[in-house]
Amino acid sequence: MPPPPPPATVLVTNGTVSPQAPPSAASFLDSTPGAYTTARATAAGGLLWWPRHLLRLADSTRLLARFHPHLLGLAAPPPRKPFEDSLRGIEPLVNRSVRVALDEMPGEDMALTALLRASPAEEESELEVCVHLGAYVPPVFGKAGARLAVAGRGRDAAAAKYAPWARMRKSMEKMRPPGVTELLLTNDGDHILEGSITNFFVVCRREEEHPLNKPLSVEMTANEFEVQTAPLGDGILPGIMRQIVIEVCHDIGIPFREVSPSWSKHKLWEEAFVTSSLRLIQHVETVQAPILWENIESKTWADVSWEVKQFQREISKRAIQEEYDIKDLL
Repeated sequence: MPPPPPPATVLVTNGTVSPQAPPSAASFLDSTPGAYTTARATAAGGLLWWPRHLLRLADSTRLLARFHPHLLGLAAPPPRKPFEDSLRGIEPLVNRSVRVALDEMPGEDMALTALLRASPAEEESELEVCVHLGAYVPPVFGKAGARLAVAGRGRDAAAAKYAPWARMRKSMEKMRPPGVTELLLTNDGDHILEGSITNFFVVCRREEEHPLNKPLSVEMTANEFEVQTAPLGDGILPGIMRQIVIEVCHDIGIPFREVSPSWSKHKLWEEAFVTSSLRLIQHVETVQAPILWENIESKTWADVSWEVKQFQREISKRAIQEEYDIKDLL
């Protein structure tokens, strides 16, 4: 008799598999407080940038416990030393739960979410580990560009990644135009901070350089363009992939500046992309923003007039045009 197929999703709490069928990752985050991180698990058995995820998970938990304990499931900030002692021992418990989850669902690309929350059955300084694992289908390069709309204000406690944000961001859905795949955050309608679940980057032509219609070249690109993304001090999440992009730009000499991209200067934007630990880097097809930002909280997408920035997608178009059918190799 063949073995039963692996489950579609797995939820592990403190090393024990849940006997009930777990909800989707989105529903799970919507229903519980806690600090969390989501990583790609590959079919080859790897967890992408896992040490960085563990570090951010601990940092987010520490920040929430001190300044926003309700987002962690606590009524008040816990005693400092017992809580820090509990947090220092959390890494092996997280990794044990991850191993249990991966043993339940081996052999495919997956999204792994590790969450820390106040334990309902223990002392107030104790933490509970939840690991949610589900299948993930990566988008095909060149065929799934992001379509973005500026639609909401920046997050509270932006330096931490916390599950209640999944519920809080639903208030922005009324500002999502049809076909838009991600919402961008801004506090003034001009300086873009991040996406609701991504970090946002633009490749921007420097204002003092040559006219906008001058053809591009490698030499020009090195001198006339820079990559921009909002700095942490403006109130954004320190994304794992955001930091990777910064490091790569630094290592290979791509001009980079941490400054919130300005919508009022979007005519200088040549390309844009978003990053996350699941989608890694995804090119942007369009960005749109309300022409007037006043009283945006009381409006829906149909109540405002939009201005749209369309990107050319030259690299992805060429990739599709020059795609070679593998059957021709046989």
